[in-house]
Parts: sequence; C-alpha cells; structure tokens
Amino acid sequence: MAGEMNTPSANSGPSGVFERLFGLEKHEYVAVGWSFIYFFCVLSSYMMLRPVRETVAACGGALTISFLFLGTFVAMLVAAPIFGWVASRFPRRKFLPWVYLFFICNILIFWAVFSVAINREQSYIWLGRAFFVWLSVFNLFVVSVFWSFMADIYTREQGRRLFGVIAAGGSIGALIGGVVTSVLVVKIGFHNLFPIAAALLAAAIFSIRRLRMWVSAEQEARGLARKRKPLGGSPFAGITHMMSSPYFGAIALSSAIASLLGTALYMFTAELVCDAIPDVNKQTQFFSNVNNATNLIALLAQLFMVRHIVSRFGIGMSLALMPIVSIAGFAILAVNPTLAVVAIVTIVRRGLGFGLTKPTTDMLYSVVTPEEKYKTKNFIDTAVYRGGDVVGTWSISGLMSGLGMGLSAISWVMVPFTALWAIIALWLGRDYKRRAKLGIVKQES
Repeated sequence: MAGEMNTPSANSGPSGVFERLFGLEKHEYVAVGWSFIYFFCVLSSYMMLRPVRETVAACGGALTISFLFLGTFVAMLVAAPIFGWVASRFPRRKFLPWVYLFFICNILIFWAVFSVAINREQSYIWLGRAFFVWLSVFNLFVVSVFWSFMADIYTREQGRRLFGVIAAGGSIGALIGGVVTSVLVVKIGFHNLFPIAAALLAAAIFSIRRLRMWVSAEQEARGLARKRKPLGGSPFAGITHMMSSPYFGAIALSSAIASLLGTALYMFTAELVCDAIPDVNKQTQFFSNVNNATNLIALLAQLFMVRHIVSRFGIGMSLALMPIVSIAGFAILAVNPTLAVVAIVTIVRRGLGFGLTKPTTDMLYSVVTPEEKYKTKNFIDTAVYRGGDVVGTWSISGLMSGLGMGLSAISWVMVPFTALWAIIALWLGRDYKRRAKLGIVKQES
C-alpha cells in the first residue's frame, strides 16, 4: 500500500506555513489529520491508564515487578501468534478495528470489576496485578498496530517528513490524558478513568475508518482496483523473519537494550517512591506528572526535531542520539541516585525516545514488505520488547537482592549496554540506506 498517498494532485505543492514548519503538502492534509487524531486518541487513552499500572507495581518490590514482567512476556508470546494468524487471514481494513474493539471490551470489564471491589472495600491486589499484565500487552499492541498502519499507507519519503508530525498527535493526546488523570484521579478515583479511556479508543476506530475511506478514494481517483486481500503467510512469520534477517535482528536487539535501560529506571523509581509518597492516589498523581513532562518534551521533539535531524544527519545518527543521552543520564544517576534524579533522567530519556527515537525507528519499516510491517514489527515491538523487560527485571532484581548492589553501582553496569546500542544504531542506518537504494519494498496493499 506504500505509495498510495504520494500521488501528485492539482492542489499539491507548497502549502504555506504547514509546508515550512511540518513538511506537509496540501494533498496530505486529510490523511495526516486523521492519522494525528487516531494517535491522539490511542495515547490519550493509554496515558489515563498507565499511572494506575505504575501505582499497582510501585510498592510490590523488585521481585513482584520481576514476576509481573514475566507474566507480561508469557502473555505476549501467546498473543503475538494469534495476531499473526488474524493478520494472515483477514484484510487489514477489517481486523484493525476489531483489535481496538477487543481492548475496549477489556477496559470496560476491568472498570466493572474494580468498581465492585472498591465499593465493597475488598482487596484488589491480584486484580491490580492482572491489570498490570493486561495494560503492558495493550499499550504495545495498540501502538505497534498504529505504526504498522502508518508504515503501510505512507511512502518512505513521506515517512521521513510526516512521522514526526503524526507522532506529535500521540504526544498531545498523552499530555492531555495525563493532565486529565492528574486533575481527576484524586477526586473520582482511578477506576472511573476507565470509561473515558474506552471512549477515546472508540474514536480511534472512527479515525481508522476515515483513513481507509481516504485511501480507497485515492485508489479510485487513480483508477486502481481496491486490494482487500489478507497478508497471507504463516502466523509465525514475524518470528522467522526476525531470526533470519540481520536487519530485523539488529532492530530487535536495539529494542531489547532500550527495554533493559527503561526497566532499570522503572525499578529504581519503584524502590524509592513508596517511602517518599505513601498515599496511593498521590502516587498515581506523581506518575501522571512524570508522564506529562515526558510528553511535553516528546511533543516539542516530534514537531520541531524529527524531520530536521533525520534529514540532516540520517537515520543512523538520529537513532544513536538516544544511547548517547542515556550514557550521560546513567552516569549522573550513579553519582546521585535519588528519586528526583531518577524522575529527571526518566523524563528526558522517555521524552527523547517518544519524540525522536520511536518515529525514527518506525521509519526503518518503510523499506520492508507489508507482511514484515505487520507481523515482524508487531513481534519485535511486543514479545521482544517485553522479553527485554523480563531480562531486565530479573537481572536487576538479582543485582539488588543477590549481590546487594545499590542504584549507583547498577547505573554504572548499564553504561556499556548504551554504547553497544549506539553501535547497532549506526549499523542500522547504513543497512536502511542499502535497502532503500535496492528498492526491495513491494508496492502492494
């Protein structure tokens, strides 16, 4: 399907302020607008629920967090082949809305069960742990499916120009979702955020349908037949493609290292936050404020950095920026391992990750086949990423409890991994160029 939105039209060409600031062309306004709204709804929904997940895990200790991520990884291993099977047998225009409808039903079920437990003043520790695992699956799937869809409908050239602006829709949504959580959670209780999150996902489904209508209209305008065939292939193609391709293997290793470093900061926060903030709803508010600051940085990066940095320095150097910043962050944390410093490093890393690294990484999939965009990308974004969480949580838990290492020493242990990540990023940039020159992408829907 790549290439559908790159058709010159009578109103294409320079388009004033949007062209100068964001790189949009007039014939792309509708598609980018709905893509922006789509991602806005997805991340706004998630960011209302994420602080609840963090609160559930925060005071459980390192061992509890390790088991929660292990449970998440197992759930991913089950879910990834199921998604592959669905993608193999149903056209994308049909299964994408059903993915979100499935998660909407899940959210409403959790809302009902949490409400009953809270009204009856019953313990919901295990329910909270189940929610932690579910949300950890949910966020990766809905975001991965979104970017697979974006890589599918935009060309490689458009991705370099537009993915930053589209990603900004997610950051604005995440920022607003986080602000709503910060303002409302103490007043209405965390469980009453769930219906709002479900409604936002319903709006995302509407955006998907509008995008598909736009693409169909473009095809008809060009005299092309609509292609509604499923991807075909094996449900396990995502695994086999990753294992057989150095390109996908490098992306997977980068994802695992990023997950390891993020998990380290997550566990550092869990070690410190309960002593500093004993109230559950205020803990939720703290995590929401961290998310808000993260999303503000990400938004600025997406709007004003991605297109210019990628155009000037290329994919490889753009991807290497995050590891370089991580080296500095963990070095500072090693010297001063406090909750405030952990929060600042987390905000900067995640802000840069969502703002620059994520949209740049998604550009790597603009030079692969449609099947790889959905199946391989989904497997790496979900199962591999959560596998990195498992390795990270159990390794860090072992360093803390087994070897008695503190946050400072563990921070130094993380530094070599960031250096390896930078080397992989530069190699990926070179291979991306090679693939682009060879023109190996199949132009198909």
